[in-house]
Amino acid sequence: MRANDQSSSSTKPDKASVQQHIPIKNIKIHGSKNTGKERYKPGDQIYVRKVSGFFQRLRQRMNLVYFAFFLIVPWLQFNGQQAVLFNISEQRFTLWNLTLWPQDLTLLAWLFILAAFLLFFVTTFVGRVWCGYMCPQTVWTFIFIWFEEKIEGTANQRRKLDQQPINANKVIRKSTKHGAWLIFSLLTAVTFAGYFSPMQDLVVNVLTLETSMTMAAILAFFTFATYGNAGWMRETMCLHMCPYARFQSAMFDKDTVTVTYDNIRGESRGARGRKQDPKALGLGDCIDCNLCVDVCPTGIDIRNGLQYECINCGACADACNGVMDKMRYPQGLIRYTTEHELKGKTVNKVRSKLIGYALLLVIMSTMLILEIVNRVPLSLDISRDRTELAKENFNGDIENVYTLKILNMSQTDNTYKLSVKGINNTQWHGKQQVTVKAATVYTLPMSISVDPYELEQYMTDIIFTVEQLGSDTEVKIEQESRFFNKR
Repeated sequence: MRANDQSSSSTKPDKASVQQHIPIKNIKIHGSKNTGKERYKPGDQIYVRKVSGFFQRLRQRMNLVYFAFFLIVPWLQFNGQQAVLFNISEQRFTLWNLTLWPQDLTLLAWLFILAAFLLFFVTTFVGRVWCGYMCPQTVWTFIFIWFEEKIEGTANQRRKLDQQPINANKVIRKSTKHGAWLIFSLLTAVTFAGYFSPMQDLVVNVLTLETSMTMAAILAFFTFATYGNAGWMRETMCLHMCPYARFQSAMFDKDTVTVTYDNIRGESRGARGRKQDPKALGLGDCIDCNLCVDVCPTGIDIRNGLQYECINCGACADACNGVMDKMRYPQGLIRYTTEHELKGKTVNKVRSKLIGYALLLVIMSTMLILEIVNRVPLSLDISRDRTELAKENFNGDIENVYTLKILNMSQTDNTYKLSVKGINNTQWHGKQQVTVKAATVYTLPMSISVDPYELEQYMTDIIFTVEQLGSDTEVKIEQESRFFNKR
């Protein structure tokens, strides 16, 4: 066996097999303080360092507006009721003067599709800015980090505190921090539940400890979910659980604006004095201070190239710009730019992919607007008497019994007139004018009788009409049914 192995190993490969070999190129990652080590492990604690700069001020202001909007909206009132309420138990969604019912599911579908393509458009143009500036996971994570900074101190102080043995100072600070996290998480849970249950009643019930077991379970779940996601999991949600991080690369191209390290300008890295000439030392502008890693909420090194973990928050750009100012170098070593711009090529801001997304957004927005404009805030459901299709009454007429369910989908009480067509000389037995309260269903049992000489066949198509009275615009709906003759 050994002789055979040696002979086979000594045999030179033919030309065809050589051509099938896949060429391998070794890519060297330029030296940093973490070279040769795994940059991040899921179990590692990331101590995010505080940084100031233009992008962080922008993010903080956007986060403030977003959080204020989240807190305030459930308290807004419109026409004497909560302006925004997704009442699942009653199967109706209220959005100011618009009330959506299960029959309006297509509106919600159009809205979600529109939001998805808007996200695709923004991602193609400016990368993952949603994650860095508006994603609830990012917003709440930075709020929890703010509590950490106020209670436990800077990133280095937090790291030293965790390394200390258990003592009174550590217990007090940790207890205060987690208590603040839980209180804030409870506030988040109550506010979120206020979108699905009347907010004022919910707050009173929570303060008086009179919530139902179901609501208490919901509040407990969302409290600990917020506490776990923003307090403990943080970057794990972005790296391993969020699907957006995985498929975002399908929307990127070489003209997508992302946070990028200028490798040509920055390499080779190395420490130097402020007065030393980096060119004389054979160095680039990067002084390898590692601040871009210290401020990153997902713990990555942007100098290693584009990575799916990057949320485009711009923290590394602000940190690097501050160092460049101190070193008296031009800003922008790490900046929002495109691959084509870095290589000195022409940047195509208007390109086919963006145009395609824009056209789809216009089409879907138009469809959504038309759907809302043409929507009739009225619904009619007709059910027949199941025990007997047709009967002969004491006048000798043929009578069919129906149950009409009139749904007033508007937010005001309205009066409606009912009629039927399709057969001549029909007799309506029951109310033909009813008042239906806002967002309620009115059930009307009634019957129709016809002289048998008017019926030419066993089954005749008829149409019920419900028309709103006293309305400036025509609100009218028609529903088809059947009238049966006795055999």
